[in-house]
Amino acid sequence: MQCFGVLSLAGEDMEKERKKLAEKPSGLPATALRSICDPQVLGFKTTADLPDFSGLLGQERALKAIDLAAGIKYPSFNLYALGPAGTGRHSAVRTSLEAQACQRLTPRDWVYVNNFQAPHKPIALALPSGIAPRFKAAMDELINDLASAIPALFESDEYQNRRQAIEQKFADEREDSFLKLNARAVKRNVNILQTPDGFVVTAIKDGKGLSPEAFKKLPAKERAKIDRHITATQDDLAEVLRAIPKRDKMHRKAVVELNAAMAKQTVETEIDEVREQFVEIAGIIEYFKAVREDILENADYFILETEESSDGPFPIVTSRYHEYAEFHRYTVNVMVTHGENGKICAPVIEEPLPTLANLTGRVEYISTMGTLATNFTLIRPGSLHRANGGYLMLDARRVISEAFAWDGLKRCLQDGAISIISPAEKLSLASTSSLEPDPIPLDVRVVLIGDRLLYSLLLHLDPDFAELFKVQADFNTDFDRSPKSLNLFAKMIGSIAKRESLKPLSAGGVARVIDEAARIAEDAEKLTLRVGQIADIMREADHIAHNAGKKVITDKHVTRAISAATERASRARDLVQESITRKVRLIDTSGKKVGQINGLSVMQLGGFSFGSPTRITANVRMGDGKFVDIEREVELGGPLHSKGVLILSSYLASHYALEVPMSLWASLVFEQSYGGVDGDSASSAELYALLSALAGAPIDQSLAVTGSVNQNGEVQAIGGVNEKIEGFYDICKQRRLTGKQGVLIPTANVSGLMLRQDIAEAAAKGKFHIYPVTHINEGIEILTGVPAGKRGRGGTFGAGTLNDRVEERLKKFAYDRRAFMKPEKG
Repeated sequence: MQCFGVLSLAGEDMEKERKKLAEKPSGLPATALRSICDPQVLGFKTTADLPDFSGLLGQERALKAIDLAAGIKYPSFNLYALGPAGTGRHSAVRTSLEAQACQRLTPRDWVYVNNFQAPHKPIALALPSGIAPRFKAAMDELINDLASAIPALFESDEYQNRRQAIEQKFADEREDSFLKLNARAVKRNVNILQTPDGFVVTAIKDGKGLSPEAFKKLPAKERAKIDRHITATQDDLAEVLRAIPKRDKMHRKAVVELNAAMAKQTVETEIDEVREQFVEIAGIIEYFKAVREDILENADYFILETEESSDGPFPIVTSRYHEYAEFHRYTVNVMVTHGENGKICAPVIEEPLPTLANLTGRVEYISTMGTLATNFTLIRPGSLHRANGGYLMLDARRVISEAFAWDGLKRCLQDGAISIISPAEKLSLASTSSLEPDPIPLDVRVVLIGDRLLYSLLLHLDPDFAELFKVQADFNTDFDRSPKSLNLFAKMIGSIAKRESLKPLSAGGVARVIDEAARIAEDAEKLTLRVGQIADIMREADHIAHNAGKKVITDKHVTRAISAATERASRARDLVQESITRKVRLIDTSGKKVGQINGLSVMQLGGFSFGSPTRITANVRMGDGKFVDIEREVELGGPLHSKGVLILSSYLASHYALEVPMSLWASLVFEQSYGGVDGDSASSAELYALLSALAGAPIDQSLAVTGSVNQNGEVQAIGGVNEKIEGFYDICKQRRLTGKQGVLIPTANVSGLMLRQDIAEAAAKGKFHIYPVTHINEGIEILTGVPAGKRGRGGTFGAGTLNDRVEERLKKFAYDRRAFMKPEKG
């Protein structure tokens, strides 16, 4: 086959290139693989010498957002604090809110009292801060005093005489009506008899009752006269009987009026005495008017209850009458009170279990004679009541997961009031009578704490969310590493040790924690802000130092703590590595093979991540330009992985054999992969395998590859670079390090290298290598030892270069396909 154009490599230049490639580059120096903090630059012996660190490191943006939400007076500026767990979200939010709370006015107290006109609609009263407990105690004392004073009043001679006069009056009236009735009956020769079944009217003659037989023997005229007299007497009797209920009602009214008249002075005196304590509170004054009227109407309650409580051999001097069920109508249900113990700050409430009832309150029920009953004293407050006038902190995921809680919270924020409604009422499942308490006006700043994914979902799926939560505090996961930040980080570590009552850390111990912070951040130029994870390492190191009888935590203790945590979580990693060393999973770490390469992936179990090599193979033949991604065909490949494969096809189509149709059939597969595959971090490895298969150039199996690639062949950064390198290193070490093994990584990932100390030491000894790669051409040269080649002025690659072999193979496929498609001559 003819090639046109000028060769870019020929003769002596080609030979020099081959000799150059025969000696593989040494890779990155050991100092570039791990950034180590020098304890000497920290400038202290132990953290006990450091001043306390206040604030939150590296979260200035988030803290400004929290201060805005906490201080702004306008509604709907509620806050969503987003970021991963362990970045100090809870502590930062609480600290900021507590500082702002003391600059706000102390909120009012809220109580529920009885609505005497409509008991199912309790009345909400707003009281000055700290007044609610005094008001409740005053009402309880009032009831106790009245329960003692009113019975004593009713036992006085004056009351007894007036009561006796009323009783005598109505008794006389009753007796007089019956006497008059009997007198009329006698004149009519009729007798009125009272039997167990009622009254009976009979005729009399000669002073004796007339029997039915005797009545029948009388002349008709006389019988008719007797019937008229009996009917008239029965009518008179009915009229007298009809007057009895009316007279009894008047009797009762007279007694009630007497009781009210007698109790009025005592009740007003007692109420006035209590009212003087709250004379400036309009709501209480109106309530006392209703209490006065109700007590005067129901003074008998006090007599009956005290009579029952007096049963027994010894008289009761004092009693807690307000606890009696009949007197609950006069008690005060304190929903929330502030300012107790001299505290004058607004409340900062954190609700750990944000159910609907715990947020908006609930109405409880008691079982009475087989039925459920309730009253205003059984209304219980929710966290919105307790936080009213201040701040409420909630875990966003918990609120969303609790039935009706999210809708209930939004409804209260939108209405600006707390309305109590149960899930049963919401679903129309409640068949018992319930209460309709007055809604309590709501003035609260709600802070949701959650992750970024949930924030995005709420923002896109809930139209009310953006309107109600207008402020976001986005917490950073890391911050820049610099001499200044190292000093601040050391102070933060010292403050954690003091706050947690841990042993002080030596400068070496702090340096080791800093090194691990960079490793967690997956960037040698960054330090993690996952304070919770750092604190856990320090706690375990403190435990190890304590068991060793040491007074200071050193770098050795920190290293042991990190190693112990890794060992506890590494069972899955060990099983994967064991399957490779026993050749259950096929991975080569020596030799050369065409179309086969070691890709690297990251597996995660809980919070532990580890890298593992995976064999990737490629097959090619003549075809119609189809690329078969076996992972995608069997629905094991995710969209990002499929995108990476499509980029490979685009790279081949745009870089080789441009003057002929793409006549390639190629297949790619992750061997022994039985789960889902996603991400494009193996796309460069897949491209290397394809180029190797097309050029027939074997790939060195002592190397592994990670990195994504774009359509121009540039190798791009990926995640988990440290875990991937360490995973391949562990396999090579178990099989014996040869000095040829290593990993190709994107150059952009070099700054993120924070490898284990043993890998850095192996690299320093030349037993393991890390090769940074910027372009596919660089990587394929390292993997195959064949010059990649560049297009010359004539548009062709240098003869014998790998790119030239790839292009010639693709052209051959095209020519063979054209020849195959020509019809045979008959």
